[in-house]
Amino acid sequence: MATNNDLHARRESAVPRGWGSVMPVYIDRAVNAELWDVEGARYIDFASGIAVTNTGHLHPKVKAAVTAQLDHVSHTCFMVTPYEPAVVLAERLNRAVPGDSPKKTLFVNSGAEAVENAVKIARYHTGRPGVIAFSGGFHGRTLFALALTGKVAPYKQGFGPFAADVYHAPYPHAYRGVSVDDSIGAIEHIFKEDIEAERVAAIIVEPVLGEGGFVPAPPELLQRLRTLCDATGIVLIVDEIQTGFARTGRLFALEHAGVEADLMTLAKSLAGGFPLAAVTGKAEIMDAPHPGGIGGTYGGSPVGCAAGLAVLDVIEEEGLVARAQVLGELLMTELRRLAERFAVIGEVRGLGAMVAMELVSDRATKAPAADLTKALVQRAGRNGLVLLSCGVFGNVIRILAPLTASEEIVREGLAILDESLTDVV
Repeated sequence: MATNNDLHARRESAVPRGWGSVMPVYIDRAVNAELWDVEGARYIDFASGIAVTNTGHLHPKVKAAVTAQLDHVSHTCFMVTPYEPAVVLAERLNRAVPGDSPKKTLFVNSGAEAVENAVKIARYHTGRPGVIAFSGGFHGRTLFALALTGKVAPYKQGFGPFAADVYHAPYPHAYRGVSVDDSIGAIEHIFKEDIEAERVAAIIVEPVLGEGGFVPAPPELLQRLRTLCDATGIVLIVDEIQTGFARTGRLFALEHAGVEADLMTLAKSLAGGFPLAAVTGKAEIMDAPHPGGIGGTYGGSPVGCAAGLAVLDVIEEEGLVARAQVLGELLMTELRRLAERFAVIGEVRGLGAMVAMELVSDRATKAPAADLTKALVQRAGRNGLVLLSCGVFGNVIRILAPLTASEEIVREGLAILDESLTDVV
């Protein structure tokens, strides 16, 4: 079998440099919250494939559902000859998404594609062009999704020009001195200085910033956005791609605010490791586009939909919403203990099991420690822990352990994090 070094050398000649990886190791197999590379080295996974395996790697129920589906059909294209798994999964998502309004669901392939379709639907429904997003937000790497994304490096750098009629407001972040009033006030200024509210189709918001630094939105923000959108006819799009499917201690993070989105984008943990994404929203809005106006060749793959149905079963049967709350409490407690010992930890924050720590070179000035963050990710990897960084300044360590991980495994990972911090500080 090839070694990590062998595969890395081959990769450099076969794969473009822009398609980068966090660690130069090549995974051979994975079970729940553990990975093994081609040389047999073991890693604890605090990344979950960027929030994709909330139900763990190859959960037996998900694996069985996929295997069973392969005995029936792998692809026909839903737009040509549809099939039951997509209809059943749409029905379940329509019931699960917060709010009493009748819902409908479109399936696509990726989070970025879900975002693009949500904007298309909002524009068609309203007949308006404008979209407001938030600084620090991440909505994908396709060209229009990049226009919405509020983080330049590495996503937008060099890829412009971007689509017009996209505007950004600051996302509330108490640690950095930005309030909900600041955010809503900025939107009001956009209406006065850039585009009138009557020409804005949608506001898109993450209930917890993902790439922007794992910053939970105060419930007040989402409540005030709902009120604003109701008053102006703007479609409220809530991006639950990273926050959805029990990660934050609710099935969807929006539930913490007690409001209903007009459209919700879903992906990542929707299908437990298989490519599937969705737009679920109010039926009258989802029905706006004409037949053929939305869709795609692989959207709603029978295999992905079978996996998605199994994921919803696992979340319910194994109580993963409650498990996320327990796991989050453990992570927050232990990270705060680390913060008592390591002055480079400026803040520990999170929602449910979506937890992060922001690293700074000085707690008084809150100067970001981006180089230290990079070093910690690499050291942890060498010590056997897969970590991810994030944040507009590249100085946040985020933890996305599978919700099915045992307490023993999580504590082992935290011990490696402690060891790695000691190594790099």
